[in-house]
Amino acid sequence: MDERQKEGRVDGDDGAAVSRFVERFAAQLCQAGMARMPARVFAALLSSEEGALTSAELSEQLKISPAAVSGAVRYLAQVNMVSREREPGSRRERYRVQGDQWHDALLERDTFLKNWQATLREGVEQFGLDTPQGRRIDDTLEFFRFLEKELGSMMERWAAHRADRPGG
Repeated sequence: MDERQKEGRVDGDDGAAVSRFVERFAAQLCQAGMARMPARVFAALLSSEEGALTSAELSEQLKISPAAVSGAVRYLAQVNMVSREREPGSRRERYRVQGDQWHDALLERDTFLKNWQATLREGVEQFGLDTPQGRRIDDTLEFFRFLEKELGSMMERWAAHRADRPGG
């Protein structure tokens, strides 16, 4: 690690610095369309030393209710951005981010793309290419076909890139 990277490092025990990171990244995730609580929970998990926290730890760190944590985690689990695990010898769950959560989340989108394409194909057939709506729907369908194709090759390139990185 070079000197510039060391100078800006945040000690995991520096609560104010961690909070600033969490709120800043969460705000950026919200700008991209994620709901506020899931964004805050995700950023808190991502910035935790182990990448995992309990509901009580998340509630305390983010100053939110256990119900807010539960709803946020439910959403994040549905989109494959966090996983749940049991603490050994306890009934408490810990919520964990994986190093490949973005990869998994994008792969999950592949299922949505296929479903959307099927519906869009039906729309093109229903309206026909000789109508304005049929052409718009077909253009959207073509975009999703392109995205699906590119997503597959991009994921392959990411896997190769990740394997080449130190610790990959």
